[in-house]
Amino acid sequence: MKNYLFVALLCIVFISCSESQKTDNKSTEKIKYDVVFRENIAGKYEKTILSDGSLQYTYNYTDRGRGPEITEDIVLNDQNYIISESITGVNYLKDSINESFKGSSGSAWWSNPMSKDEADFEGDKLYFRHDGSPAVYEILAQLLVKSENKKINLYPKGEVELINEYSITLSDGTIVDLLMIKGLEMNPRYIWLKDNEMIASISGNLHIVRKDFIAFRKELQSLQSNYENEYLFHISKEVSNNIDKIIIKNVNVFSKDGSILKNQDVLVDGTIIKSIKPSMGKVLNGTAQVIDGSGKTLLPGMFDMHTHNTKFRGLLHLAGGVTSVRDLANNKQLKELSAQFDKNEIIGPNIVTFCGIIDGSGPFANQRNVVDNLEEGLAEIQSYKDLDYDQIKLYSSIRPEWVKPLADKAHELNMRVSGHIPAYMTASQAINQGYNEIQHMNMLFLNFMSDTIDTRTPLRFTMVANYGRDIDLKSKEYLEFVSLLKSKDILVDATMSIFENMFLSQKGQPSPTYNKIISRLPLIEQRAFYSGGLPKPGKKVEIFKESYDNMLNALYDMYQRGVSIVPGTDGLPGFLYHRELELYVKAGIPAAEVLKMATINSANITGVSDSLGSIEEGKKADLILVDGNPVDNISDIRKVEWTIKGGNLYLAEDLYNKMGIKHFK
Repeated sequence: MKNYLFVALLCIVFISCSESQKTDNKSTEKIKYDVVFRENIAGKYEKTILSDGSLQYTYNYTDRGRGPEITEDIVLNDQNYIISESITGVNYLKDSINESFKGSSGSAWWSNPMSKDEADFEGDKLYFRHDGSPAVYEILAQLLVKSENKKINLYPKGEVELINEYSITLSDGTIVDLLMIKGLEMNPRYIWLKDNEMIASISGNLHIVRKDFIAFRKELQSLQSNYENEYLFHISKEVSNNIDKIIIKNVNVFSKDGSILKNQDVLVDGTIIKSIKPSMGKVLNGTAQVIDGSGKTLLPGMFDMHTHNTKFRGLLHLAGGVTSVRDLANNKQLKELSAQFDKNEIIGPNIVTFCGIIDGSGPFANQRNVVDNLEEGLAEIQSYKDLDYDQIKLYSSIRPEWVKPLADKAHELNMRVSGHIPAYMTASQAINQGYNEIQHMNMLFLNFMSDTIDTRTPLRFTMVANYGRDIDLKSKEYLEFVSLLKSKDILVDATMSIFENMFLSQKGQPSPTYNKIISRLPLIEQRAFYSGGLPKPGKKVEIFKESYDNMLNALYDMYQRGVSIVPGTDGLPGFLYHRELELYVKAGIPAAEVLKMATINSANITGVSDSLGSIEEGKKADLILVDGNPVDNISDIRKVEWTIKGGNLYLAEDLYNKMGIKHFK
């Protein structure tokens, strides 16, 4: 019996050793990273180096039911360029990914959302995937460090450059390198290396940090932020043109009643509009710089009423003619960023409304200012008031029974209440319990789809995409709801452009939301607008289109019935705002009324119309010059030549150049 046991144990050891040997043959090393999103562990990224030198990657994170799940395989040549790559999984919106690249013997072929093609390939350019893991950023960083001219050509086109490489000693004495890379996106990409291996990629709210450096994440973030600030301070000094006195001569002026005053001379003295007079030919003020405005339109700086500001987004706002914004959810340090905008240390808009966000705990929580109970929610409202915030935004995981006491608390403190409609509520219920405004048109449409929908999840999009076309705008239910909006003076922040992209764009085709500007963007930025929005197989394409068309119909109907509507983006500043205005006109709202929404109406709503929102003597000279007449053709609003804000004039071309964007001309 003992002999049998010995033989059995020997077999187990042999099998175990064999399995271990197989594992060793398959992989030589696994490197693990945490994915942190909005300060919470949200997923993981793993790199496996196989015994044959090839690489395998897995990458995932979650964001309120969204988020990528990706598997990637890469083979590099001796020069560290990709010669084989396959990527499968789902993207951020859970649509499928199946991308591949193969290069050998002087040629390469690839299949990605933009194209299936082949071309000459010598193995000395870097194929840069569309959707994928962070792997390519590490490979690019390694190539740039070795490059003599600090530049790398992308395949099939494009070029990136290593602008700066900083050697930094961390608090424990560890020496690491921070690379600043330009040419991929509008803003520089920062990659952290240690011994030529990536230890971190920190980009906005998304932080990917190797596990052995996770304790240093906040330190890395702080150090990187300092270098980012230095970069932005330098840009501000380069592109800001301080105003003494200027006359915009013979310009057409958009008035606050929506009409055009032809051929005016507008005198600006520092930050103030001094006079507006019919052009008489000669300029009498000999000390002023003269700008010829012939055939062009002078408008007040516009208001984007739904933004989430970062220090990098300000350039796009001003380049697009947006000088004032509402920030509808950010961190509690937003006042510091606003002060930097106001002092022109960093270029950015006036933040005229500060809105704090509160969400309830749960698997789909917003991950910013999450509370576990009503008492914590009430305390959060007080903390925002103490920071001098104007508004509270409630999010989808707020418990329905909390809404009224939270709204009552905010109103006691003279704060407005807005937001998403919490899960298992309707918009009507939220309004009756204290909402002053509602973000996003889909939240209004969900009002007609019962209170059993879990709006914390992507159902808040897919239900509207599938069934929005069925909402009857002449039905008693709809008319009663619009009457409620009107009687309660509810503000509608529709963000129509994000739903156009989500519902209408198709994979492999340029999104209709961005197709007018895609070719102007940096190469990698362009790719995001070929991803196709929500998955929409077969007949879903037409169904989603009909639902979106009904959203546009509802927007126009609400406008006609006197519901207050404001233009906001919740996305790419400037460009998406222009599209938002175009869509309002497409819905049927006259262009002059849309431009009033963008200027004086928004100034009235935000309480700053005494100084902003219209071109009048004595008001602040926040102005934009447009090459054309957007009252006649709303798309002319895309042709902003320059923007004046806070006593500085910014040429749109200069601002776009700093982001690698081509000017409209």
